[in-house]
Amino acid sequence: RNMSSAGPEGRKKMRECEGLIDSLVYYIQGAIADHEPNDKATENCVCILHNLSYQLEIELPESYAQSIYMQRRNISSNDKTPGCFGTRSRKVKEKQQDTPLPEEKSNPKGVESLWHSTLIRIYLSLIAKSTRNYTQEASLGALQNLTAGTGPMPFAVARTVVQKANGLPSIRAMLHVSHPTVKKTAVSLLRNLSRNTSLQSDIAREVLPDLVSILPERAPESDIACETTASVCYTLFNLTQSSSHSARLLLSAHGLPKVIAISMNDSNMFSKASRAASVLLYSLWSHTDLHSAYKK
Repeated sequence: RNMSSAGPEGRKKMRECEGLIDSLVYYIQGAIADHEPNDKATENCVCILHNLSYQLEIELPESYAQSIYMQRRNISSNDKTPGCFGTRSRKVKEKQQDTPLPEEKSNPKGVESLWHSTLIRIYLSLIAKSTRNYTQEASLGALQNLTAGTGPMPFAVARTVVQKANGLPSIRAMLHVSHPTVKKTAVSLLRNLSRNTSLQSDIAREVLPDLVSILPERAPESDIACETTASVCYTLFNLTQSSSHSARLLLSAHGLPKVIAISMNDSNMFSKASRAASVLLYSLWSHTDLHSAYKK
């Protein structure tokens, strides 16, 4: 577990170690099957997989990159695409968002397991069944890592979490736990998921009222609470930016007074939370059909 957090070279060596990832997944599957999701070894295994999933899209070897990134459309040769994961134009990124992964292998090996739907379902199961905060946080964090990029892999993982594995109820429950870092990681995962436009209506229906309910009445003082509040505001921004219906849902959940209060925090006007709330307010005002409702 300590070695897996030693940086890019350490992660690379461990991902390449034959049988290591398979053994970790095998152990966790056994623990879940035996109804023992709370033992210390399971926590260690999940924390290792969490670390090995960090920056996975960027650090994958080229051989994997070429097998994963199967484009449905031909990208114009005018687009600059240095390497497999280099900076790409916005148009190319938009194309990648609806480019699915190749058909999943029924028996993934090694690094292939890290983004496979089997492990995604394991993480969601641990989030629901484990009562160990570190296990919950590592499972949420692994999914956060896997959904963090802009290529086909993160968006395919997001679709698996939301639509194929019905993961939103388990994630939503983590918004209401008392442990601050578990809650923060759950919100960060939802922020990543909410970037996928095809999933926004599902996410808004399932968790938007819960997101509003955990907003504080004013900008928080502690760093972790401030970061969590900022992530909630940016998630709500993603969900309401293109949807008047979702903006109305935020309004009916009594979210507007909270967002205004957070944005107008006098003691720390330039906090992350206050800035994020201001961005959300600006976006909400763009729905002109709701102006009269806002004024009321």
